[in-house]
Amino acid sequence: MSDINIAESTIALIDSLKSTTGAFGLAGTGSEYKIVTEMFLYKFFNDKFGYEAKRDKVYGERLSKAEKWDAEYDTFTEEEVEDLFSYLSASVPRLKPEHTLSHLYNSIGKGDFSTLLDAALIGIANINADTFSVTTSGKSKVNIFSPITTFVTDTQKRDEFAKSLMRNVASFNFEHVFVEKYDFFSRIFEHLLKGFNNAGGGKYAEYYTPRAIAQVMARLLVGDDVDLRGVTCYDPSAGTGTLLMALAHQIGEDRCSIFSQDISEKSSEMLRLNLILNGLSASLPNVVQGNTLTEPSHTEANGTLRKFDFIVSNPPFKLDFPEYRDTLATDTIRFWAGVPNAVKKVDPMKPKMAIYTCFIQHVLNSLKTTGKGAIVIPTGFITSKSGVEKKILQRVVDEHWVYGCVSMPSNVFATTGTNVSVIFFDKSATTEKVILIDASKLGEEYKEGNNQKRRLLDTEIDLIVNTFRNKETVEDFSVAVTYDEIKEKGYSLSAGQYFDIKIDYVDITEEEFNVRMANYKAELTLQFAESRRLEEEIMKQLDSLRFNNDLGK
Repeated sequence: MSDINIAESTIALIDSLKSTTGAFGLAGTGSEYKIVTEMFLYKFFNDKFGYEAKRDKVYGERLSKAEKWDAEYDTFTEEEVEDLFSYLSASVPRLKPEHTLSHLYNSIGKGDFSTLLDAALIGIANINADTFSVTTSGKSKVNIFSPITTFVTDTQKRDEFAKSLMRNVASFNFEHVFVEKYDFFSRIFEHLLKGFNNAGGGKYAEYYTPRAIAQVMARLLVGDDVDLRGVTCYDPSAGTGTLLMALAHQIGEDRCSIFSQDISEKSSEMLRLNLILNGLSASLPNVVQGNTLTEPSHTEANGTLRKFDFIVSNPPFKLDFPEYRDTLATDTIRFWAGVPNAVKKVDPMKPKMAIYTCFIQHVLNSLKTTGKGAIVIPTGFITSKSGVEKKILQRVVDEHWVYGCVSMPSNVFATTGTNVSVIFFDKSATTEKVILIDASKLGEEYKEGNNQKRRLLDTEIDLIVNTFRNKETVEDFSVAVTYDEIKEKGYSLSAGQYFDIKIDYVDITEEEFNVRMANYKAELTLQFAESRRLEEEIMKQLDSLRFNNDLGK
């Protein structure tokens, strides 16, 4: 099955689940995303367990030869279940016979079905807690599942709600896609996030990073090096994990470990789902929900920040945070360029504090001396002339940490029209020239609702990547400049400020020159004559004007 068909089928499943939540009055509520994602993940767990159990060397033949594997699994003794669990890899979710979708579905006719469904979800969460839990910055564990039918306040309707959810997931099968890499999930997560940002998201609403930007960042950071092993990848503002997934796919899922932190509970849950779907369950203990700036969780035993091989980030660009601004400002080692000034009055609709500047400093502080990082920032940052922004620009240039910048087309984000650029850092400071690319004119336009958007084509992604890697100078597109040249331009990383101003000269003969000059003079003579005529006419009209003595009588 193609990625497009997989994505369409999965989106159809999500829409059917959202249709059920809507029918029971939960559309747009803070609980809707939890119900949808948990049922989606429950279905994935069920199919993944069945797929792996049928491949087991000891019990696989028994299960795969049965007319229905889950019906055969219902006949297993407790000892056989535990024995099967011992043969499965740690990344495979465990389900007991009473947890399978088939077992539950066959119980729909029984009473109190909502209690059965919730009990199954809690049971799965408990036996998988060590593998699939997410930790908060306060070291509390958040289990993979929790009761979901209790969100329906009318107890008389809970059973029908649970049955409807089960019918939704029963019509879909994941088994045929387990060998796929889930790059297509970038589209699915964007679809899943629609409508959820305003439901309990508050000022920390999630923003999906376009797949094209994620691909560019991953390919330029990693290159085509297939010899990487034991690589650590980190995102301090991970969201649903689009950037980390692109990075892991470029490196190889079996060659890297994922580390992340994000303040949003929704994003952390979706990132967990993304890691599971992408075969990165071993990194789940490294997923932390919490405020990266005030409580960075990935630290060494002595309290210093842990250093990583690769860091990617698409932080919030503006966020008013006066409640902890002064606390950050006291840490002059971590925030060496300072922090934005506090606003006198917080306006959630129009935040003014450039919080992304704190994330840039955090990214640089968290890179190994040989590490590379890339961060999405508002394009205005790359030409900053004052404040925290200017101090950051000066340091990354003076230290030779920045080695490239790509300015993206307008309207590439699904949820914001801010113009963005991506800055690339290399703490080894071994490059001699910085490649600056202006990709603002690339991309094709498309409509999303009433909004006009742009997206990069695959050929344009290749153009950006190849030009960047080769440090090519292309007229009106890219330029490779030295650090001294950047300093001469006031530390600007805008490619356009380095493009040559070209004047087109046309060679003509003396005879052609004389003809042109004669024509110009003749045209001017006519225009001057017309000007004199108009002047005389205006003066004549003024002379004819007389004061009217009868006015007002």
